Amino acid sequence: MNKRKMLLASFGALSLAVVVPAGAAGPGTMSPAVAASPQLDAALLAQLDARRAARGQDARHGDAIVARHPGTQGTQVARVAHTYKNVRIFGFESVLVLDANGKILSESDSEQRANFAKADAAGPGSDFSVVPAISSKAAIDAALASLGASARHETPPSAELIIWPAMRTERVPDARDKQEQELNALDVQEVVDHYELAYLVHTRMVAGDKPVYHDTIVSARDGAILAQWNMLQTVVGVGHSQYNGDVPINTTLAEGKYRMIDDTRGTGGTFGAMAITNANHGTSAGSVYVNDTNTWGDGKQYVNGGSTTNANGQTAAVNAMWGLMNTYDTMKNVFNWLSLDGHNTATYIAAHVNTAYDNAYYSDTCRCMFIGDGSSFNSLGSIDVIGHEMGHGVTAATSNLTYAGESGGLNESSSDINGEAVEAYARGGGKGDTVPLTGNDWVLGKEISKSGTPLRWMYRPSKDGSSPDAWNSSIKRLDVHYSSGPNNRMFYFLAQGSSADKAGDYYSKYLVRTPAAMTGIGLDKAYRIWFKANTTKFTSSTNYADARAKMIEAAGELYGKSSRELIAVQRAYAAINVGADVDEPPGQ
Repeated sequence: MNKRKMLLASFGALSLAVVVPAGAAGPGTMSPAVAASPQLDAALLAQLDARRAARGQDARHGDAIVARHPGTQGTQVARVAHTYKNVRIFGFESVLVLDANGKILSESDSEQRANFAKADAAGPGSDFSVVPAISSKAAIDAALASLGASARHETPPSAELIIWPAMRTERVPDARDKQEQELNALDVQEVVDHYELAYLVHTRMVAGDKPVYHDTIVSARDGAILAQWNMLQTVVGVGHSQYNGDVPINTTLAEGKYRMIDDTRGTGGTFGAMAITNANHGTSAGSVYVNDTNTWGDGKQYVNGGSTTNANGQTAAVNAMWGLMNTYDTMKNVFNWLSLDGHNTATYIAAHVNTAYDNAYYSDTCRCMFIGDGSSFNSLGSIDVIGHEMGHGVTAATSNLTYAGESGGLNESSSDINGEAVEAYARGGGKGDTVPLTGNDWVLGKEISKSGTPLRWMYRPSKDGSSPDAWNSSIKRLDVHYSSGPNNRMFYFLAQGSSADKAGDYYSKYLVRTPAAMTGIGLDKAYRIWFKANTTKFTSSTNYADARAKMIEAAGELYGKSSRELIAVQRAYAAINVGADVDEPPGQ
């Protein structure tokens, strides 16, 4: 089994609504959340209805509000799906930034929706029926049959009737005569070939002691499988941690026992606050860790077959709590983004999942994370792995990047970016409202590797032997853990800059303007631009070209439309063959 492809996983999407208090200032700081209400939703839908005629759309077209979360600097964000005859069109979305009164300030469309809105002729057409020929149960049965898995359901399967846009890739006119190897990401575009009435089937199962999570698109006409992707998106007492020495961990004291519940971070959820549980080699979360004293762990790798509750067994829980606390604090102190969903809903991490399990993942069934003890790896609770897994939760609550194709690679890259930022923040002391320039190692999973060889190199993804360093026209067919590579390299260049040494790991042949080595803007600014784009501009269908455009927008809004930060974004994407390179201003 290819452990690398499984590692660093998350599951599915979530959409929650609670209230967030105001917090730290600075670029990218999130705003207090406004709880969703029928009145607010009705007012927003009225604004959208008023725009419909201007777009040349009739009463067949509509909108459905699917999520709300905090925005930046006094704004709120609403995510809206486009509907046709009251059925959602998959991937056709808008991200709306609203002022405190709910008025639309800006709109970021998925490319497909924007094209759909320009001409109704591009739509399904008035004769497109939304009456399915098969039932939702038949669709679920078809999805299960296609998986062929002998497994039990962790949660009941579900099926949503949707309109599925079957896509094809075509070149833009200026690139028709280019050789395949010369293509840039902006030379091609995804267009709708035709529409299918279908069901989106969610199956969340466990086979033996392993999770088996899939999303399947099933034709509502005849039950044929149109598409399918794996949703295993592969992570103050005193704690003796395995990777960070002795660390302070927050616990609670009740009835003379210390419990690994941090009641200063998060509210609600399963345990009322952030918590660490003991899966004890099972597939369910188990119970919260309890101890007679407030000193936990022995700082050593778990001994397979040993107790999960003695000092050695507690070390995995210490790793998890330290990672959870620092990930929460990074996003709270830098962005005022609370917990995974921005609304401060508590999550938890289950340690010792399965037996000698070489994986870590986020699950949409519990909105929580699971950490394995490792077999080929050491315990998977390193700080960058936990930052990665919690990053999946943030993406699920916001852009919800579809975990397939280019959007799936961006989903994985977003979690890698989060892991590196959290690692730098934690190693820099875990305080303040900025991410330090140093502290992270720009590789993923080095600590959990028994050989010391990382899983991924952000500065040169191809060092793993499978990930490309730059975009190419076949990248959408790669496993998402590999197609994430170019965006990881983009982010490294954006933060750290590149090198003009052609023989080194930090050189890009696509940087052809002046200077040959682009200038980075630092991890803090790069992280802010990425976080703003992912939470307020990306849609579920965002690809590399769209990510570039929306990163440029985010940089312009944060730092100015002629800023060095915006130019750095352009150059960083040019460095991975997405868009053209530009000159840096003198003195930059």
